[in-house]
Amino acid sequence: MITPAVLISASGTLILSTSNRLGRAVDRVRALTERFSTLMHLEESDSQNLMLSEERALIFQQLPRLTSRVRLLQQALTAFYLAVGLFVVTSVAIGAEGLAGVKASILPIVSGLIGAAFLCYGSLVLILEARLALSNTYREMDFLWELGQRHATPELRASLERRPLHPPERER
Repeated sequence: MITPAVLISASGTLILSTSNRLGRAVDRVRALTERFSTLMHLEESDSQNLMLSEERALIFQQLPRLTSRVRLLQQALTAFYLAVGLFVVTSVAIGAEGLAGVKASILPIVSGLIGAAFLCYGSLVLILEARLALSNTYREMDFLWELGQRHATPELRASLERRPLHPPERER
């Protein structure tokens, strides 16, 4: 009965962190939506036109990825909740077997294995979501780097040239 209890605790921790990640992704979508709406209503001068259109494009590119992230996080949460439920069933089945004096029932074994499979699935989905989040972050950092290179003052550019601050090369 101890093993399912430990797995319930582990699943609970994953549920807590995944819920936090989901909340942050939803907040990011809302912030980008608000920024996009603001950008759509700005009167643009010629000097701002290119920068604002690039920022709109960045936001527009990020929204589908954030949608995918939210869906992956929801799938992971569902898997973790199912795992917790199955681990509870496993604990109850083990306890019921002990009270009834039954040995080697298949229910706790099957429910424990299925719960472990859901825990594994949810973890794999979180790996995919983390890679997607990192990819989005890289795009945003690259955008800001390019924007800074184009719009930085000559003094700032000169100070950066003295210190190597170039972003590391990444695979896309």
